[in-house]
Amino acid sequence: MKLFIDSADPTEIAKLAESGLVDGVTTNPSLAAKTGLDYVEALKSICASVAGPISAEVLSTDTEGMVSEGKRFAKIAKNIAIKVPLTWDGMKACRQLANAGLMVNVTLCFSPVQAMMAAKAGASFISPFIGRLDDVGHDGMALIHEIRTIYDNYDFKTQILAASIRGVPHVRNAALAGADIATIPPDVFKSLLNHPLTDKGLAAFLADAKKAGVRIREE
Repeated sequence: MKLFIDSADPTEIAKLAESGLVDGVTTNPSLAAKTGLDYVEALKSICASVAGPISAEVLSTDTEGMVSEGKRFAKIAKNIAIKVPLTWDGMKACRQLANAGLMVNVTLCFSPVQAMMAAKAGASFISPFIGRLDDVGHDGMALIHEIRTIYDNYDFKTQILAASIRGVPHVRNAALAGADIATIPPDVFKSLLNHPLTDKGLAAFLADAKKAGVRIREE
């Protein structure tokens, strides 16, 4: 499964990308507002540090506006994916942008039928919001399973991008459910390697090596 960072902070993203484990980035105006940076300039910096898809979200709600903004975003870098909402106008914009050879990320997906419609419209990515479904008492992970089944049934090429990730269990379960991608907040990404037994084991190895005088000598 590919791992994307859900952030619009170029500095933080560049630092995480040094791990070699960041496959892409998702942004939105809300995340951009938290940084205090110009959205377009932030996208330029992010595209320079991460080679994979960088989702840039449109602000318009009508088809014409979405297409116009999407094409402007696409001029920033070749790895930009245009993020549009799962509305009728969004579907029409998705089809036009996809026909123009651009990557499209359809966002705010909350049902398997919505995901099917986005795939038919030519979406490169579909973003089901599992955490928000969990928040209102629904089973967000069940949505990933259902979309996976529909896409496999009809050989849709749209990639399932699990969004609204709340913690490491969501990442694990999304991988088990067959999501192609999980987009993860920076704090969750940093915690993916955490396990108390790993820390305990490393401490024991180092203590034993020190006690035994084990050293690695240079040639």
